[in-house]
Formats: sequence, structure tokens, C-alpha cells
Amino acid sequence: MPATTPSLTALTFDLDDTLWANRPIMERAETEHYAWLDGEIGHATDFPLEEYTRRRMALGLKHPLRRGDFTWLRREAMRIMLRDAGHGEKEAHHWSHAAVERFLALRHELQPFPEASELLDSLARHYRLGAITNGNVDLTRLALDHHFEFSIAAGEWLAPKPDARPFLAAMARLGSRPSTTLHVGDSWKEDALPAVRLGMQAAWIDVKGRGAPEPVPAGVHVISHVRELPELLRHLNASR
Repeated sequence: MPATTPSLTALTFDLDDTLWANRPIMERAETEHYAWLDGEIGHATDFPLEEYTRRRMALGLKHPLRRGDFTWLRREAMRIMLRDAGHGEKEAHHWSHAAVERFLALRHELQPFPEASELLDSLARHYRLGAITNGNVDLTRLALDHHFEFSIAAGEWLAPKPDARPFLAAMARLGSRPSTTLHVGDSWKEDALPAVRLGMQAAWIDVKGRGAPEPVPAGVHVISHVRELPELLRHLNASR
């Protein structure tokens, strides 16, 4: 008799653009925290926001191992920039930390998709749930936190997706195997492909509605919104 496919026992979730729309959150946090700092020390005339963005990108290229540690990149680029603006080391340290804390506060003022909490509550009754993010959201600062057993900040681990390590660590914590785990995320390169290469199932959310950029490999299931996940799981369970 042919071997049966094991049932799914665990789900891992990306966060940004999977459980909420991230772009408007980031745009607001970026402009408002920088305007706040300019109101405190008046630096933006000489160092506009575009220069801060350029310096962050350059710093990521200079320190490739830290390229996914966005909080560090923000803080360090700000510190160096303020020092170049004539602030002493102690003052630059103070204001870079204060600005990034302001950014993080604004970054966490987000609204998950309306159905997200109920959906996760339902899923948690049947599966063990974990989160893997390349972003700098601290899930413990959000109301959705109680649905998840843990959240892995892959960039802060210096192993941002598509690195296999955060996926493997998540499965170890969930007590699952690749064949019994499905990963949910909006990035083709950082969510769908690395998951399926490990032997996991993947629910790829086609946020832009443009279809997959290449032929869809076996194990990758295309949906347009996280609200479609329960139906996908019902289909997968029925096929097992």
C-alpha cells in the first residue's frame, strides 16, 4: 500500500503583509519619527530623510551579516549621521536611541486585518502556531501575541529568511517535521521557496495579484489573502 501523507500539525506565519498591510504603517512611522527628531534637534535641513535612508542601505552593504537587523541598522546609521552633523558621541547615542524608540512605537500602532484574530483563534485549536519575521515587530506588543507560541525575529538572529535556520528552529520549537508543517507568507523568495525547499508546505499570499514569478513548485499553494487559509487547510486535510 502507498504511504499516506502525514497530517499537518503546525503552522508558521510571516507577519508584515501577511497579517496586516505593512506599507502605510512603515510610511507613517518613517516620516513621523524623523519629523519628531527634527523638532527636537533640527537636523533635517542638513540631513533629510532621504540621506538617512541612503545611509541605512550603505550600512547594510558594509555589514552584510547585519543586513536583516533593521533596528540595529536604523540606530547605528542614525548615530553616525548625528555624529557627522556635529553632535558629540554621547548626544548622538542618546538621540539615535530616542529616535528609534519613537519609530518602533509608531511601527507598532498597526491594525491587523479584521479577520486575523478570529482566524488565528480558530487555527490554534487545531494546530500549533509560530511566527517567523524578517521585520522588527515585537509580537509581544500586539494583541495577536497570545495566538502564537513564539515569534522568531530572523534578522536579529543574523539569519533572515530565506535562510533555513529560522524555519528549522521554528519546527524544533513546535515539535513538528517539514512534512507536518505549513508556512504562510507573502514573499515568494523569503517565504514560499525556502519553506518548500525544506519539505514544508507553503501558502503563498499573492498580495499584488500578479501571480507567481515562476512555475509554482509542488507544495506551494497560492492564495490572495490570509482569510483564504482555512479553506486551503480543509482542502489539504481532505486530500490526506
